[in-house]
Amino acid sequence: MKILALNCGSSSVKYQLIDMANNADLLAKGLLDRVGTHESELKHEVKGKEAFICIQDIENHQEGINLILKVLTDPINGVIKHHCEIEAVGHRVAHGGENFNKSALINESVIADIDKCCELAPLHNPANLKGILSMQALLPHVPQVAVFDTSFHQTMPAHSYLYGIPYEYYTKYKVRRYGFHGTSHKYVAEKGCELMGLNWKKLKIITCHLGNGASITAIDHGKSVDTSMGFTPVEGLIMGTRAGDLDLGVLLFLMQRESLDLRKANDLINKQSGMKGISGISFDMRDLHKAAEQGNERAKIALDMYSYRVKKYIGAYAAAMGGVDAIIFAGGIGENDYITRAAICKGLEFIGIDFDFEKNICLRGKDEVLTKPESKTKVLVIQTNEELVIATDTMNLTKNIKVKIPA
Repeated sequence: MKILALNCGSSSVKYQLIDMANNADLLAKGLLDRVGTHESELKHEVKGKEAFICIQDIENHQEGINLILKVLTDPINGVIKHHCEIEAVGHRVAHGGENFNKSALINESVIADIDKCCELAPLHNPANLKGILSMQALLPHVPQVAVFDTSFHQTMPAHSYLYGIPYEYYTKYKVRRYGFHGTSHKYVAEKGCELMGLNWKKLKIITCHLGNGASITAIDHGKSVDTSMGFTPVEGLIMGTRAGDLDLGVLLFLMQRESLDLRKANDLINKQSGMKGISGISFDMRDLHKAAEQGNERAKIALDMYSYRVKKYIGAYAAAMGGVDAIIFAGGIGENDYITRAAICKGLEFIGIDFDFEKNICLRGKDEVLTKPESKTKVLVIQTNEELVIATDTMNLTKNIKVKIPA
């Protein structure tokens, strides 16, 4: 069963074509960037071949997805002969609100519910919807599935997800903690326990998805019980350009002193803050490590703040669950930045971690346990694969649907 996994952003489309019937073989992957601008760029990759680059004007998502389908079926750069070989399409959807605690087969009702969540995720859900509607127009006979970033976190208890504001705002507007990166947190928890030969539903796990966007989740016996991102993805850890946890009074103070309207205030906490704002250099951790090595004090402070916040959340979640059996790092920083991993794990011996700092330095591009054999609490690095989760859920929801291919 060949499944196309799509992740549509406001001006981009990421995709993977996966053959689920052949051991989840990745046939092709790619990124279409700068949708809606001149000279949009498609980078299409097939294992064993040089990447194919296509630059042309793409006005909207439907045009972009149509280009992706053409490249996938291209005699030279493609991997399938006809788009009818695509048996289902899975979409990453950022926000499902309280309506979805699992992935859903897309119909008009599901589309309406996703649309209602656009006000909760104005930067993500509208783009996700564009991908769904575009694919409906291009391949109307193919079943589609929505896989929600928020659904894994719907197991959180009320004391975890409610905020300390008047309860009426929850009942009226559903203002609460939702959490994000759910597909990644679930995937790496399962994969990490599989690597250790253990059942993830019998353990207490803390998963750290660390990238330009970052979040941490407490998973108790297979269920998310708390997570660092909240009503929006701006809460929690310091991120590339997002502020993370912030005294609300600070924002009110700056709005008054700097005469910031809502648009500028939103830009401040989402695009001008985080590692970029603290360092004044970059949101890229590689740039910050280089600057710190050269003696830049603000870069050093930014890096110290980053690892300290992650460590603080790990300690809090270990306390909340009454212990922790495994800590798992994933995401671009979690998988590749050994310096940050070491800084986070240093000093965590009190929760049973005997970290192998030498092994940590040598790790490159693979799943691995980074603690010594006698360590009570294990620390792992797992390469996340959200597209595989999307494809798996899509297969499970569509495998019994008979697709009527038009003549």
